[in-house]
Amino acid sequence: MIVLPARLASTRLPEKLLKVAAGKTILQHTYEAACCSSLTDQVVVAVDNEKLSNEVENFGGRWVKTSTECQSGTDRVAEVASRFPDVELFVNVQADEPEIKRETIDRVVQSLMDCPEADIATAGTPITDENTIHDPSSVKIVLGGITQKENSTDSNRRLDLESGMRSEPLSKQVMQGRAVYFSRAAIPYVRDGIQSEDFHRSPPIFWHHIGIYAYRRDFLTWFANAESSSLEQVEKLEQLRAIEAGKWIQVVEVDHRAAGIDTQKDFDQFVARISG
Repeated sequence: MIVLPARLASTRLPEKLLKVAAGKTILQHTYEAACCSSLTDQVVVAVDNEKLSNEVENFGGRWVKTSTECQSGTDRVAEVASRFPDVELFVNVQADEPEIKRETIDRVVQSLMDCPEADIATAGTPITDENTIHDPSSVKIVLGGITQKENSTDSNRRLDLESGMRSEPLSKQVMQGRAVYFSRAAIPYVRDGIQSEDFHRSPPIFWHHIGIYAYRRDFLTWFANAESSSLEQVEKLEQLRAIEAGKWIQVVEVDHRAAGIDTQKDFDQFVARISG
């Protein structure tokens, strides 16, 4: 099940999910993008306000009311999971990313299916410029055990957990590995100073985190009952709660970095792109 955690309050762009671009709200754009996934037809919006539930009903979507006390998107997904006991995998798609691609969602889900040791799967893309590596709004990942493999095959398309739904073949060779740490700082630290060639290594050493997650049900149960960790509180990154507890976070490479809507400038740029 894909869950869009939707919170009405937003500091930098008030009620941004209800802002309209090309005749649709940001929330509707994101919902429709999530519905393009080939691995599931279950998409739910986890709302915390009647304005959001009304909007979901307006465009014919499905919603679940969640507590206003949820501290993070993962907490909101965990609350949804408690109401759907027959679902084993849940996907957190941020409701303010209207340009999320089907391939990104499917690749993250498939990577969790392919790695039984993993508790969570998420996505990353190589960082190729120095501005991004030093930007605190860009969350960086240190990856360990990076491998390159074919994500799927044409002759034997992957299946999701016992549902029989087939994914589209994803034949691209992609990097994947286990997350060692997440930070807003420029990591890994290059002792002798970052050189231009450092952005073109294979495998890459600098990774930008894409905020999409696939979780197993038992992980969500654990997360909902675990206290916020010290590193999580310092960096304000919820995934560090899992890292500190020794949970396995599998990271898969994706091409597309969906542009989230956080500011008026982000929204104006999105309007310009879809209007064109």
